[in-house]
Amino acid sequence: MDTAIILNSLIYALLGVVIFVTSFVIVDKLTPYDLWKQLVEEKNTALAIVVGAAALGICIIIAAAIH
Repeated sequence: MDTAIILNSLIYALLGVVIFVTSFVIVDKLTPYDLWKQLVEEKNTALAIVVGAAALGICIIIAAAIH
């Protein structure tokens, strides 16, 4: 395999992860409560589903933009 293809794939993967983490931190800061406390300590299942759906949506948008 060509090393340029592998290097480009790694760069795009790293870029996607960085963009996802950044956007997830922004979502966490915009919520009026502590997400970690709600999810782990209080076991808020509804919030976990919403946060998971938001994370998947962000990932789909990032993947489409990179592709």
